[in-house]
Amino acid sequence: MANGTQKVRLSSSRDIPFNKLVLSQANVRRVKAGVSIEELAEDIARRTLLQSLSVRPVLDAEGNETGMFEVPAGGRRYRALDLLVKQKRMAKTQAVPCVVRMEGLAEEDSFAENSQREPLHPLDQFRGFQTLREKGLSEEEIAARFFVSPSVVKQRLKLAAVSAKLLDVYAEDGMTLEQLMAFTVTNDQVRQEQVWEALSRSYNKEPYYIRRQLTEGAVRVADKRARFVGIGAYEAAGGTVLRDLFQHDDGGWLQDPALLDRLVTERLQAEAEGFRAEGWKWIAAAPDFPYGHTAGLRRLAGETVEMTDEDRATCQALRAEHERLEQEYADADELPEEVDQRLGEIETAIAALEERPMIFDPVEIARAGVFVSIGGDGDLRIERGYVRSEDEAPHSAAPEGDEPAPLQPDGSVQRGVITIGGATPTETEVPDEDEGIRPLSERLVTELTASRTLALRDALANAPDMAFIAVLHALCLGAFYHYAADTCLEITAKASGFSAQAPALNDTPSARAIEARHETWARQLPEKPGDLWDALIAFDGDSRTALFAHCASVTVNVVKEPWNRRPGAFEHGDHLARAVNLDMAAAGWTPTIDNYLGRVPKARILEAVREGKGEASAQLIDHLKKPDMAKEAERLLAGTGWLPEPLRTPAPDIAASGTGSDANVLPAFLADGADQEEPAPHAIAAE
Repeated sequence: MANGTQKVRLSSSRDIPFNKLVLSQANVRRVKAGVSIEELAEDIARRTLLQSLSVRPVLDAEGNETGMFEVPAGGRRYRALDLLVKQKRMAKTQAVPCVVRMEGLAEEDSFAENSQREPLHPLDQFRGFQTLREKGLSEEEIAARFFVSPSVVKQRLKLAAVSAKLLDVYAEDGMTLEQLMAFTVTNDQVRQEQVWEALSRSYNKEPYYIRRQLTEGAVRVADKRARFVGIGAYEAAGGTVLRDLFQHDDGGWLQDPALLDRLVTERLQAEAEGFRAEGWKWIAAAPDFPYGHTAGLRRLAGETVEMTDEDRATCQALRAEHERLEQEYADADELPEEVDQRLGEIETAIAALEERPMIFDPVEIARAGVFVSIGGDGDLRIERGYVRSEDEAPHSAAPEGDEPAPLQPDGSVQRGVITIGGATPTETEVPDEDEGIRPLSERLVTELTASRTLALRDALANAPDMAFIAVLHALCLGAFYHYAADTCLEITAKASGFSAQAPALNDTPSARAIEARHETWARQLPEKPGDLWDALIAFDGDSRTALFAHCASVTVNVVKEPWNRRPGAFEHGDHLARAVNLDMAAAGWTPTIDNYLGRVPKARILEAVREGKGEASAQLIDHLKKPDMAKEAERLLAGTGWLPEPLRTPAPDIAASGTGSDANVLPAFLADGADQEEPAPHAIAAE
């Protein structure tokens, strides 16, 4: 029996002069958007034509060949060749390899060629770039040959450096391209495989979660310690930095926190050494000091060094140049890079000239000290001229119990005793793993209400009329009632420190605002107390009112401590918070692992997510272990305005129903609908 299978017969191929080719109207590719002819022409010029054109003979009315050929499939290649001819880089009679088709429809050929084309798998592209790199081509050369940016080539090469095991998983569609990209934040392929193995048994395989697992324990480049030391110094000391080529990472992550801390300590020590020559009795250096570390210390009243004539002339010239550049480019949509850089240099130079150093009395320097720390922006923070109470006595009569200062070989007293790490360590509190909702720990309540005290002080300082009423209220209590305990103002105008406080409280917006305001007023008041009354008389009414509000604000104290029960004061604090519209979320407080989520049981974490993001979000994380749950909760709650109970400002009717920390409160993130209908009292109580 004869075999009925028809043999496949391929179309013939011919070299046809380019001037004998014309575009066919049967080409189905009509949309030209995103189609680059210039890049293909450059590629053909570099390595010639890699793919033949599909052509059909042009017939006359009788069906005879005319010697011309139309191109139904390969129009983009034809246009690229035509461009080379127009640029006189190729002869118009240049022979072009073509596959000559006779059967079927031209439109079918065009459609089939475009639809049957399979793009290169990303992994093959990554490995292709890697092969070219190994053969000696630079990243810039590869980018030029394939018309992409060097950063794209770097990204592809970075992907090709991921563990071979994970690349195989990706090749088999076992992970997405975004997940594979997340693994490039580290070159540790063993760690990459460990994380993927752990994630294979986990519900959450999101790219951000992969990055978080790979960078766990690392320090962000944006951290003030890293900015203080400098990435160059850190890498020169042998430290490594992880960088993400696919996501904005603020510069990456420092992999060796211990090395970073050592470099921070060494630089602080070196900076502190520079103050010995100034004659200070002591220098305390630490990456950070707790809020209120200068409370109870007398600050020296120094004298500002006046500008020299040369400094004034320089400052005036810089201001004139700055004004000229701003006027010259006032109508420009965007400043040229060199102009923008020059404006920044001028502003920095002017600030350096205007920040005048202070001169102190040498006798006072001998009994005072300096705090050296790191500011929130990573710059060195120097606080000169603080005298401890025990150093107020003359040096000839040292305070009882103090060791005499060591003598130098020449008999002089050694100055500048440097203390590194001035921050007092605080005990770490780890709540028991209890699935039930228990009352917040007393220490945590103290820390949270310390934050609220700062924010309430700042809010009161910006409400002078209410500050006046608050102080008047406290004065009336003492004048007309038997005791004056039902006020949260410590009207002796002293700023109380906090027995416990959350990390970095000194860098919060409220703390910075209070400190800046205090420094501004300190510069306006006379040095001698005897001159203060005349200075206040000379102030206008607005200045006196603003100063009054500031002095009242620093006396606020709504910190809840287990040994200091003040229900009346706390109730008054709620009245005051409502009067100044206190919103802790707007004041900058947001729940993090350090200040709340890592300090409470899982049930509290789930309760927070449920209130801030809803039941669905809470269910997404309820299966996680506590450390992972706290991390996810921090991400979920960011920007929601959720606040724990001690930080919420209670509604008026709720505040009246209880005065202690157990009183129900209306969450701030549920009470911001100013244009909504006023809820009924029973509805607020239910919430």
